Amino acid sequence: QVQLVESGGGLVQAGGSLRLSCSASGRTFSSYHMGWFRQAPGKEREFVAAISKSGGNTRYADSVKGRFTISRDNAKNTVYLQMNSLKPEDTAVYYCAASRVFSVLLGSYDYWGQGTQVTVSS
Repeated sequence: QVQLVESGGGLVQAGGSLRLSCSASGRTFSSYHMGWFRQAPGKEREFVAAISKSGGNTRYADSVKGRFTISRDNAKNTVYLQMNSLKPEDTAVYYCAASRVFSVLLGSYDYWGQGTQVTVSS
């Protein structure tokens, strides 16, 4: 069992930056690949970024490539999402999730956090 808690969301102007954090409970964090997803009002939850267990492999949605960076610190049981050059269309609730497989698919993730709101004003 893995419990995930996101933090770092907030209101930011377009062009600004935010760093999201996701802290995991338990001693098995390094056994899981981690992902970030987001869900805007009236839309389906979508993949944003994923990172492998060791941190050596990452994957990004085309919409965030070059602007967002996913990283992890296994010693701190934490995964991060650095978001730069934010756009109003990045406004959503952002969720972190844990998976036994390295995947961009929502259905591959077993554990989810409660989400943190990111709002980008124009």
